[in-house]
Amino acid sequence: MPTLSPYRASMGLTLFALAACTQRVATPTKPTVDSAAYAADTKTWRAKRLDAIAGPDGWSTLAGLFWLDSAHYVIGSDTTRSTIVLPSDHTPAQFAILTRMDSAYLFRAMNNVSVFVDSTKIDSVTLVSDRQKRPVVLRAGSMTYRVIERGGRQLLRVKDSSYVLRRDFKGLEYFPLDTSMRVLAHLVPHATPRTLRILNVLGQTDEYRSPGMLEFTIAGTPYHLTASFEGSDTTQYFVIFRDETSKDRTYPAGRFMYATPVDSAGYTILDFNRAYNPPCAFTAFATCPLPPAENVLKLALTAGEKRYAGPHGSTLEEVRAR
Repeated sequence: MPTLSPYRASMGLTLFALAACTQRVATPTKPTVDSAAYAADTKTWRAKRLDAIAGPDGWSTLAGLFWLDSAHYVIGSDTTRSTIVLPSDHTPAQFAILTRMDSAYLFRAMNNVSVFVDSTKIDSVTLVSDRQKRPVVLRAGSMTYRVIERGGRQLLRVKDSSYVLRRDFKGLEYFPLDTSMRVLAHLVPHATPRTLRILNVLGQTDEYRSPGMLEFTIAGTPYHLTASFEGSDTTQYFVIFRDETSKDRTYPAGRFMYATPVDSAGYTILDFNRAYNPPCAFTAFATCPLPPAENVLKLALTAGEKRYAGPHGSTLEEVRAR
């Protein structure tokens, strides 16, 4: 067997290594989709989406949002004695007292009002915020109460399953389903760990950890969106974006989307058919984050959820007056 010179041996190894690298970085082919199965799966997804908005605990049931900055509150419909005033049609004149206890609030029902946590009637309970653990949800008739935390401040979130915005809900509309709007995206990790400081509709800044930038191509043009994680959840990417359709066809502030983490080659699928409106499209009492400047796309993505046709108001009276 002839002996290779060191130069030829070196060249052979180099070419082998280059071939191996080429194989590793080659862009994978986007998985094919069974149109019928995809349509059926999307129908199921949209049903869950509808329940998240118009269901008994959906965003259209939001009836109030109150900052908790003081040590003591009285909740009720009596405007002369309550510091958190709720509509009288579903709230007693004097309903409950909130008292701050360290980083949480102690809830105490008044006048033997029936209040439940799950199916257990309670007279008092400590309400921790959703940033500390899963919040305690109080139920009294059609109303629910829970404490949330945004920008380091706590708020009382009130929902009413009989709220007029839910009763008059106009439904959700979508662009025609388009499998070409399921695009292959490559994650480019940040050189150093990055935290996105994202403004929300309350004017506060929330922090989101970002694993990197998702690069993709539509109609031959490259684009990118910065992905983030919601809290400690690393099982999916959260993407907040706005595109040219926000001018007249989708929600003006932008839309949300989720994607599964990338595979071993660094790729995932961005499915714009499942881009959806934030809660703020349906209620004035939500705390939605806004798209960072780097996630404003210069193209019209005619896929996913369209702009909501119905109203959302800050008070029951405003909504009824429309």
